Amino acid sequence: MTRPAALLELTGLSLTLGGRRVLDGIDLAVCEGELHALLGPNGAGKSSLAYALMGCAGYQPQAGEVRFVGQDIAGRAIHERARLGLALAWQEPARFEGLSVRDFLGLGAGEADPAECLHRVGLAPEDYLDRALDKTLSGGERKRIELAGVLARKPRLAILDEPTAGIDFLSHEEIATVIQAMRRHGAVLLITHEESLAGGADRASQLCGGRIVFRGAPAEVIAHYKTRGCRRCDGEICGL
Repeated sequence: MTRPAALLELTGLSLTLGGRRVLDGIDLAVCEGELHALLGPNGAGKSSLAYALMGCAGYQPQAGEVRFVGQDIAGRAIHERARLGLALAWQEPARFEGLSVRDFLGLGAGEADPAECLHRVGLAPEDYLDRALDKTLSGGERKRIELAGVLARKPRLAILDEPTAGIDFLSHEEIATVIQAMRRHGAVLLITHEESLAGGADRASQLCGGRIVFRGAPAEVIAHYKTRGCRRCDGEICGL
């Protein structure tokens, strides 16, 4: 079967932070409508890749190319990438003093129903729509609201950086349901260290020490991740 066209294409992407190479020649493609899992342990460079894709300050790659919807997006600001259809759910969601949950969910959301989006992440709209998105909310509540915000925006590509981090009382099955809801409107790049989440993807890649070291069907990548591991020795990848 012919694979759908690539929505996101990374070629030779490299990033150095504080004198350390955190991404090293990344080649990666995410296709239209695909759920692609990027599996790797803490410290492998997963969040750095997410920030580089979104155009965050301080995460501009020193080499390589990032193409999204056929366009080279190097040098484009976060809001410009968002207009093209990129959205990121951060591992540590932000607080917005003075902004209500209702207004947050309405940012660039078009016809989306904020109440329905909150329902999908397990929050009662009547309890949250008029609350401020500030320090009075727990980390788990803010994480759920951020996922609801991604649902509301219906991006062409949703980048989910460790979507279960900080979420209490939201099962993997519920997270999987949220991801499937996002796929109705676009593709998902799922960045995770959790094998159970990666197992539901269409394709998967393993990140180790800033490099893609294995790619293929999710079951194959998970097996490689479990049996061969990911560790660094003298700057080289070992045990792979």
